[in-house]
Amino acid sequence: MSNTYRVGVIGFAHMHINNVLGLFARHPQVKLVAGADPAPARPELRKGPYTRQWNLEHALNDLGLPKKYDCYRDMLEREQFDIIICCSENAKHPEVVAACAAKGIHVCVEKPMAMSLSHALAMVRSVRAAGTTMLINWPMVWEPSARKCKELIDAGAIGRVIEVKTRLGHTGPLGSGAKHAGVSDTAAPLSATELGAVWWHSIAAGGGAMLDFCCYGAMLSRWFIGEPAVAAVGMRANLNSPFGDADDNGAMIVRFPAAMALFEGTWTTYDHGLPTGPVVYGTQGALVMDEQNGKPVVREAHGGGKTIVHDVGSLPPGRTTIAEEFVRHLDTKQPVHPCLEMMFNLDAMAILDAGLRSADTGKTELVDSAVWHIG
Repeated sequence: MSNTYRVGVIGFAHMHINNVLGLFARHPQVKLVAGADPAPARPELRKGPYTRQWNLEHALNDLGLPKKYDCYRDMLEREQFDIIICCSENAKHPEVVAACAAKGIHVCVEKPMAMSLSHALAMVRSVRAAGTTMLINWPMVWEPSARKCKELIDAGAIGRVIEVKTRLGHTGPLGSGAKHAGVSDTAAPLSATELGAVWWHSIAAGGGAMLDFCCYGAMLSRWFIGEPAVAAVGMRANLNSPFGDADDNGAMIVRFPAAMALFEGTWTTYDHGLPTGPVVYGTQGALVMDEQNGKPVVREAHGGGKTIVHDVGSLPPGRTTIAEEFVRHLDTKQPVHPCLEMMFNLDAMAILDAGLRSADTGKTELVDSAVWHIG
């Protein structure tokens, strides 16, 4: 007989909640219970598309969340949960994870894992002390093209990996072109003043394009290269968002023992102009995540113009979403995809943290040994 898992939400700040909660809501073994949104440091000025109030109302009205609480700690006292989805602003991840761990509740944290390595280490310590499970959800993990790249790398299709490049971005999480999880809204985009009140544009809340998008590069490079990084150089700037203090563009160059990586993240791009990949360069060729005839493909390029276009295939049955993967893991105790596992994510967070520190100091920063801190 299948287990039923009682699922709740803490945090509606990250608009990915619209996708993640929908995936759990559709899982036959899930019962939605309740949600709560921690109070922001600064109240939002309008309920525009994908603001926290908009996300909360969408969850209540459209995704089947039965009720909300004003205080998440009160909710944890009054209700019983097996899994909490954490989509708060990045700065609040440690307190949410600690509160869940204290109640013996498993937690699904939306990427990035945290806003700093110290926060990520605190989260792991909370979970380890409680004996609960924490998974970090990455939308990229559910793209078959990313899995196909890893499969080809492991098969030696391009030799040893030398460099990984990613460029990701758009016009900003709440920008004029914002559309998330296939959910659209006809309301006018937020004004500059209104954008200045949302957490995305606040460094203290864990906002900024570098955290938002360079985190993908940190995760993918750690996965594709297959070893911890050594050092990073980062730069970030606020180029077109004067209403906030967070960066709207950022970039990192990362040194691995025998490879390098380059990540770019932007909130000021209407069109990238060229396929952005990710691109993986090896000693014998390159891989590019791309599209052909509207379908995802992986291009394997070699010298002399030789190119192989790979169909990316499908994800394993029953393991196509974060909801399926989490429930399967709790049911069977079988391992999850490695990119979701918290210790792997400590390594990815260590890379991102070094780049962020470098952007502040203007110096090359060493990538800290996350595992050494945990033991």
